[in-house]
Amino acid sequence: MDTRRLILVMIFAFSSFMLWENWQQYKQPKPATSAPVASAPATGGSAAPTPSVNLQAGAVAVATAPAAAAQNNAASFVVETDLIKASISTQGGDLLGLELKKYKESDNKESNFHLFDAKHQYAAQSGLIGDGLPNHRSLFHRVDGPLQLADGNNELKIRLEADGPQGVRVAKILTFKRGSYLIDVAWEITNGSDKPLAPHAYFQIQRDSAEPGGSNMMMQTFTGPAVYTEADKYQKVKFGDITDNKAKFAKTADNGWLAMVQHYFVAAWVPAQGVQREYYMRKIDGSQLFQTGIILPVSAIGPGTSTVVSTALFAGPQEQAALKAVAPGLDLVVDYGWLTVIAAPIFWALQFIHGLVGNWGWAIVLLTVAIKAAFFPLSAASYKSMAKMRVVSPRLMQLKERYGDDKARLNQEMMKLYQTEKINPLGGCLPILVQIPVFIALYWVLLGAVEMRDAPWIGWITDLASADPYYILPVIMIVSMIIQMKLNPTPPDPIQAKVMMAMPFIFGIMFLWFPAGLVLYWVVNNILSIAQQWQITRMMEAGGKAANDAKA
Repeated sequence: MDTRRLILVMIFAFSSFMLWENWQQYKQPKPATSAPVASAPATGGSAAPTPSVNLQAGAVAVATAPAAAAQNNAASFVVETDLIKASISTQGGDLLGLELKKYKESDNKESNFHLFDAKHQYAAQSGLIGDGLPNHRSLFHRVDGPLQLADGNNELKIRLEADGPQGVRVAKILTFKRGSYLIDVAWEITNGSDKPLAPHAYFQIQRDSAEPGGSNMMMQTFTGPAVYTEADKYQKVKFGDITDNKAKFAKTADNGWLAMVQHYFVAAWVPAQGVQREYYMRKIDGSQLFQTGIILPVSAIGPGTSTVVSTALFAGPQEQAALKAVAPGLDLVVDYGWLTVIAAPIFWALQFIHGLVGNWGWAIVLLTVAIKAAFFPLSAASYKSMAKMRVVSPRLMQLKERYGDDKARLNQEMMKLYQTEKINPLGGCLPILVQIPVFIALYWVLLGAVEMRDAPWIGWITDLASADPYYILPVIMIVSMIIQMKLNPTPPDPIQAKVMMAMPFIFGIMFLWFPAGLVLYWVVNNILSIAQQWQITRMMEAGGKAANDAKA
């Protein structure tokens, strides 16, 4: 296979990959637009969920607190730690805003990133299920106490209290921790009545189906709920499937977690292992909001006794080491798909190199060099095959001129030439095909690694997760691809020659929107390929010339 066919194979493989990703996004059902998002109350217009018979201990009544009245009387306050600023509403004690102080918005680097926000009506909610018990629509009052994590303290507790049925006292306690994106959410129930209680607690995440900021057609990533259990592993669910009641996920288990996933960030409810739970997902009628959550049974509370039920909420960046420490399988939200077996060690290597050099951009450069070195034998075989094809290219042109009208004879003579010169027409293609899965895996690593966000390289590249602001790297990539074209023999067909010359510019336009880290990898890979190809071609041509001189 000659060089132009090799390059076309690479382009076809990469383009097919990108088209498949965009087609998957295109097939997802689009949300209806009959009801504006702003019409739904910020804390959700749905009642508390109802447990299935699997978790019920007798009939459980759904609380019906007057949501409109509670919302009108609700206030909010801000809690601050070293990593986050959280906005909490006295309606339900819901987390309505979450500002991550170490990350910037993708479209405004002067502002910190907000995970929970009013734009997407993204919030973490929880409540109790039982006759008269408060839920996420009930009004609470905050118990006085500090709202900022003080120096020297490792925890900050926020306590909110609400009225329950006669004689029942309920408190919601949120515990924030220094250096952590974990928030413990606990319900404390004291039964001062003369009747036993058997309530349930639910913990849910609310969000609309819109893509997060920074998304574009060239970088399609998953946004939506996900469930993990030991039996069924990682299960992503599309918003459209929830709307159509076609969502498939584990409904009950005594392990696992539930999350709302978006590019670079995740919010996940993580109950303790061994506790029976029920997972649910639903769309709020008349709005564009979705709620997905977990229902936990609460141990029976006899008269004069109390109990506490709690669950951890992780809301922050998809840093794989931190996610692994929170819960088994939570690191899978950094989704590499079917290439995980290749992508995981690539990320480990990238992280290891970063630990040595302290800069993610240089880590990408060194990893690219390492991958190129690892594939050098395959690349060398490919370039040698290309070089041989380049050497015999004039003779192939002569055969085409001589037997152009006789395709069968032309193919016969070409095969004789290949046998005489010991050239494998596929020799330049197969080594590259082996490397394609590695490239795609590295593509996903660089696309999904939150560590690239706001990470500088040199000079004008201040964020490896954003496009090059001055398009310098895409221009260098175009130039490098043109140089590679010049190292290869010109296709005899003028139309093919024009198509091949257009390819660098087509790729360059595509890469204008790609993260700088991805373009950096491609540029370094191209430069190394040019150096290898030039050296091997020069050696082969020198050898061929020496052989011809000896024959003469």
